[in-house]
Amino acid sequence: MGIRAAVCEHHGPPETVTVRDTARQQIGDDTVRVAVAFAAVNFPDVLVVADDYQISVPTPFTPGSEFAGFVTEVGARVEEYAVGDRVTGTGLFGAFAQEVVTDSHKLSPIPDGLPARLAAASGVAYRTAHHSLRSVARIRKGDPVVVLGAGGGVGLAAVAIGHALGAEVIAVASSPDKLAAARRHGARHLVNHREVDLRSALKEIVPRGAAAVIDPVGGDLTEPALRALGRGGRLVTVGFASGEVPRIPLNLVLVKGVQILGFQFGDIAPDEFDRNEEELRTLITSGQVVPHIGAEFGLDETAAALRMVADGRAIGKVLIRVGGCGP
Repeated sequence: MGIRAAVCEHHGPPETVTVRDTARQQIGDDTVRVAVAFAAVNFPDVLVVADDYQISVPTPFTPGSEFAGFVTEVGARVEEYAVGDRVTGTGLFGAFAQEVVTDSHKLSPIPDGLPARLAAASGVAYRTAHHSLRSVARIRKGDPVVVLGAGGGVGLAAVAIGHALGAEVIAVASSPDKLAAARRHGARHLVNHREVDLRSALKEIVPRGAAAVIDPVGGDLTEPALRALGRGGRLVTVGFASGEVPRIPLNLVLVKGVQILGFQFGDIAPDEFDRNEEELRTLITSGQVVPHIGAEFGLDETAAALRMVADGRAIGKVLIRVGGCGP
């Protein structure tokens, strides 16, 4: 018996992804079969489909890097999960399908009381934002923090988490709707970079300079945001959703005494990583941070979901609704 899955037969735009019946994967001794309830769409999924990501995935493959669901089968050596357990998981591909077979160490239990849709929405983007703020930008209560792309997945997560951690969040986005969402999630200042000069606007809001910038966008927004940092400030580059890697005048780094830092999960020290994961779990389960789900699509609409993210029209997280929520 097969399953329904989104399939990228050849690299290209989101519309190259189709949904069809595929063969079920065999389960191994150290793997777990998960019935997918919801999958989340992230910008890297678009890049993987287009073969523009730093890792090339041979076709055909099922895209999707993040899912939530429940365990339906466990391998002979798996002890930490049992049939019926609710779990989330991440990987480079494979999530946009009715079920996923994955190594058990790539899974995490869904906390009691947290719906599967919120678990799917609070994974990669919220973890990226939280680790960036806590362990890379190292923000403190009261710090002015500029968030670029504040309406997108990582950006809106950074707004909400930054606010919960006590930062003074300056949200920069491209539309009134995205800025309205940022305000609802705690942004104190709003800047539409398509309507004003970003450098001037940020100088007016934080004349003494920001403590940090979270940048998942790149392109022509990075330099004016860098200029908005105060002495010793930190710009954390998370990605390049604009499609353009910025060229930074290094004299700004020298003169202002600022730091430009890249984010990678593997760069976080293990003790800090565990602390951050527990802190984020508490923020979400307590309701201090509520993941923003801007749109939901059915599995057959996977290409449309990818297109929304590719075009920068998504506000917060985009989910693909695959199946039931299980036990």
